[in-house]
Amino acid sequence: MESNKMRAITASLLAGTALTVAAPVVAQDSVEDDNDNVIIVTAQKRSQNLQDVPIAITALGTEALDELQINEVRDIAKFLPSVTVQTSGPGFTQVYFRAVASGENANHSASLPTVGIYLDEMPITTIQGALDIHAYDLARVEALAGPQGTLYGASSMAGTIKMVTNAPDYKASYGAADFELNSVNRGDFGGVAEGFYNALISDTAALRLVAWYRRDGGFIDNIPGSRTYASSGITQNNAALVEDDYNDVDTYGARLALGIELNDSWTLRPTIMGQIQNADGSFAQERSSAVTRSLQTVQYNPESSKDKWLQAALTIEGKIGNWDLVATGGQLWRRTETESDYSDYAYFYDALAGYGNYFYDNNDDLVNPNQYIQANDKYRRSFGEIRISSPQEASLRFIGGVFAQRQTHDITQNYIIDGIADSLTVPGTESNIWLTAQTRIDRDYAAFGELSYDVTDKLTLTGGARLYNYKNSLVGFFGFSAGYSSGTGVAACFGPAVVAGSPCTNIDKVTSDTDAIYKLNATYKINPDVLVYATWSQGFRPGGVNRRGTLPPYLPDTLDNYELGWKTRFGDVTFNGAVFQEDWNNIQLSFLGANGLTEIRNAGVARIRGIESDFTYRADGLTLSLSGSYNDATIRRDFCRIANPAFDCTLNPGDGRINALLAPAGTQLPVTAKFKGNAVARYEFALGGWDGHVQGAASYIGRRRSDLRTAENAIKGDFDPYTTVDLSIGVKKDNLRFELFATNLFDERGVINSGVQCVETVCGDPTGISNTGGAFYDVVTRPRIIGLKAGFDF
Repeated sequence: MESNKMRAITASLLAGTALTVAAPVVAQDSVEDDNDNVIIVTAQKRSQNLQDVPIAITALGTEALDELQINEVRDIAKFLPSVTVQTSGPGFTQVYFRAVASGENANHSASLPTVGIYLDEMPITTIQGALDIHAYDLARVEALAGPQGTLYGASSMAGTIKMVTNAPDYKASYGAADFELNSVNRGDFGGVAEGFYNALISDTAALRLVAWYRRDGGFIDNIPGSRTYASSGITQNNAALVEDDYNDVDTYGARLALGIELNDSWTLRPTIMGQIQNADGSFAQERSSAVTRSLQTVQYNPESSKDKWLQAALTIEGKIGNWDLVATGGQLWRRTETESDYSDYAYFYDALAGYGNYFYDNNDDLVNPNQYIQANDKYRRSFGEIRISSPQEASLRFIGGVFAQRQTHDITQNYIIDGIADSLTVPGTESNIWLTAQTRIDRDYAAFGELSYDVTDKLTLTGGARLYNYKNSLVGFFGFSAGYSSGTGVAACFGPAVVAGSPCTNIDKVTSDTDAIYKLNATYKINPDVLVYATWSQGFRPGGVNRRGTLPPYLPDTLDNYELGWKTRFGDVTFNGAVFQEDWNNIQLSFLGANGLTEIRNAGVARIRGIESDFTYRADGLTLSLSGSYNDATIRRDFCRIANPAFDCTLNPGDGRINALLAPAGTQLPVTAKFKGNAVARYEFALGGWDGHVQGAASYIGRRRSDLRTAENAIKGDFDPYTTVDLSIGVKKDNLRFELFATNLFDERGVINSGVQCVETVCGDPTGISNTGGAFYDVVTRPRIIGLKAGFDF
């Protein structure tokens, strides 16, 4: 039994040649020279001109983030063609690069993500989703496609996203305030209030304070409904929970950064940042049936989430001789509290097997088998890195260091049926039919380095390596009471309680490994404006433990990337691109097994071939950007229910289990479309003493599989392609600015994620209205939003 619904529901405008590497948008900290189209990035942990970095990278600067109406990670992904996201709501967003996705369910006890998310120098990836950081006062967002394992390590197997904040400025005191009011089509009102102040303390010290509040208006209606449980005749309704636009979100937070130049060589930068996000309701619409229509659902229990996190970090930069040294470390504390309706599962299980007859009170009277989940997850991540780098102007250059991180995840999930008998209740709880109380710890240690040598003034060769060790553990309790199950839960315990709130311990597993990954690159500068490169790079994702006692730990999966890329600039035109092949081996495939427990097996081999490119023209106030990616991503061997070295699904393991073919070789990997692209056109002009602008942006995503497995994909169906269009018009003068905007102008209902609550053997009726079907849910794009922005500088 897993909380899947909350977590796992969780016309192209581009020409064929407009296929993503770097849509050059000037970041706030860009270097000004004869060409004002220079972006400085830190993708290779050095400050470099983006056009000189032999990596497939997209950078969105401060102005671009505002112009594109970007508020959070899923908004950013819309303009990163190599990136795909799945989400079940705020705080539960999974990020994927270049189709490296197997459809994992992001369960708390399952695989780590394949994409690393960084806030400045600190990794902030947590297993159940990226932090929904409000995108304000960011210097830039860098998206690094392909394995970044040598410099960024675990969970950067497929790529890395870096969110770089604006650092304290030692030049002057100044600030800004921005406000927004918006309305959601068929939904509620929302708005934003945000601002920052940069305080000059002295010539060598400055403080930057940033604060924000955002309200996202709801757009899902929880409509009236009732249901009668077949086995008992008990009827329930949701009258107390009926509400229009019930999935509103309030987000507020702040960042405080201090910059101190100790002397000409050493700088100290402590930062603290935190955010609270309160979300009500569900973010999925129920598939249209005799009861529901678009943007409607029928939920019988409260649904909400509260996501609180705090990050504290310290970075010290200095010189030892003519070498640069960076020492950085930090702590991240995160806590999520969620409520989820699980009554669909109870209803369909009851219809199948008289499930409700099992639930009675202490007087042996039947109780309502309605089921809901209350979860509390606590995370703590500690991280530290020390690295040194030689002078960049030298022909032989080195960067290297050591890295360590530890993430603790305290997991508490209460599956509750009110009023059940003491014998059915998990000991120590009020009315739990199931309890998960576990502590998971993921540890990662590494030493890394890259060496570059300029063979000539045009040819540079680079080699890199990362030696890593991981150790991951899971301890605690999961399951039923001994009065409900004689083989799982309490009945399977082998020791006293280790985790607070658990009755006993029935899992205590550890897995670890030591290995290395490598990188080779050759870069050739044809002239100062044209660069080509060839790269072979590797990435990895740590292994982990399976909760089911009969299953062994799962091993790391790895990605080998073979890439040819180019970066060019011809006057006002920039054209960058890459072609690549990625071989994904030992894929960690996860799915629900017996008793609804997630199982992970190294059972897959996939190959991804693709091309990604961008084109930008900028002159005379006009900016045109086209970018896109094409990915042909398929598994190369049959995916069997029970893996074996021969990939032969007719072979049974000999212990009574029956093997089966879940997906044949050649099946497309799920989640990611073959083609995704976007186009942005912006024109800036003079308007009666003001500076005016008009902008249009379109984003297209193609058809996607919902699941790798053939049968499950047939049940949930493919996700249809969709296009969203955004428009804005605005003016600014001196310190004032105003803008009118619309996002998703044509009100598309593009499906981002999908889920179903049912019993595995009767999941065949997508209408969700028969006793032998299931309830199907789709998380869709936000409806059309029209808003007005106003801001001023001081």
